[in-house]
Amino acid sequence: MIGAIILGIVAGYLGKFLMPGDEHEPQGFIATTLLGLVGALAGFFVFTELLGIGDTEIFDLGGLVGAVIGVMLVLFLYRMVASRTGGHGRGHHAV
Repeated sequence: MIGAIILGIVAGYLGKFLMPGDEHEPQGFIATTLLGLVGALAGFFVFTELLGIGDTEIFDLGGLVGAVIGVMLVLFLYRMVASRTGGHGRGHHAV
C-alpha cells in the first residue's frame, strides 16, 4: 500500500510536469497524489489488462512508466470534460 502511494505521488508529479495545466486545476499535494493513484490504476488497466504488458499476478500498478502515461490520459480526459462543461467552475461565465 505504501508503495502504491509513493508511486502515485511520483507519477502524479511527473504527469503534471509533462502536461502542465492552467491555474484552475487542483494542484495540491493530496490532489496530485490522488491523480497519480487514479492514473496508475488507468495505466495498469491499459497496459496489463488490455495490452497484456506487465505482471497480472502481483498488483504493481503497471510500473512507473504506465502510471505516468495513465496520469497523462486522466489529465487529458479531465481537461476535455472541463472544457465541455464551461471550464472548471471558477470565474468562467457562459456568454
